[in-house]
Amino acid sequence: MAKIGVIHYNFPGFDFEQFLRYCVDTGYQYVELQIGDVWDGKDPAAGPEKKAEAVRGQMDRLGLKASALSAGNDFLVVGEGAMAAQVKRMERVARLARILGTGVLRTEGGWPKEGMAESQWVPLISEGLKRCADLAPKLDVYFALDNHGIVTNDGDRQVVIFRAVNSKYVGANLDTMNYRWAGHDLETIRHFYDVVAPYALHTHMKDGTGSLRNYKGAALGEGEIDLAYAVRVLKGSGYDGVWTAEYEGPEAAGGVGYAKCFRWLKDHL
Repeated sequence: MAKIGVIHYNFPGFDFEQFLRYCVDTGYQYVELQIGDVWDGKDPAAGPEKKAEAVRGQMDRLGLKASALSAGNDFLVVGEGAMAAQVKRMERVARLARILGTGVLRTEGGWPKEGMAESQWVPLISEGLKRCADLAPKLDVYFALDNHGIVTNDGDRQVVIFRAVNSKYVGANLDTMNYRWAGHDLETIRHFYDVVAPYALHTHMKDGTGSLRNYKGAALGEGEIDLAYAVRVLKGSGYDGVWTAEYEGPEAAGGVGYAKCFRWLKDHL
């Protein structure tokens, strides 16, 4: 049976408990949590471990499992001290993930900085992930690099990073829509699915139309993304993780759009 999950994102009017109960009522089995659900990151001594234990308790009582924890990291930093701080923070986030019951951290590449050349992106992200991979066996976690934003929203670039890191503990969070959002055409996106799917550790099943300023989110099956192809390629590559719905369309209130996404996943996996 397919593992169907949902990201805790874009649920207007829902507090956390209402979100969890919505997941149960709708049929979702897994949730991807945001780092802000357990830690705001402002005070290193703020006790996010206690918050993570409380969130785990809420999920356990409802029979839900965590598919991943978003790390909210940024490896596009200047200087050894800044990179070391990012890796140290990731170690703590990884420990929070284990408390929550997941071994997957959805990982960012980073965000472009003024004065930072594009040629620096891959080396910096690769360095950060290599250091995280060195910690992974002890922490029992995996780092799923998201095709998010501009920096990592290119499948060929992601593969260069994966090969540079060369660790089973580092792979992809394959977001089906984000490549299109970044401006790639549909043929190129299918190529990206082909080359990234073998590295997939987690997914965001997302649909929509258009790119950048013209982007409009949609429920699964209501946009222009070839979701059937993405599913076929992922399954063909041996992906057996959680299929995580993400919705950015106009029917966010009340979880209407996410309910549509659940029905599509149930019918097509």
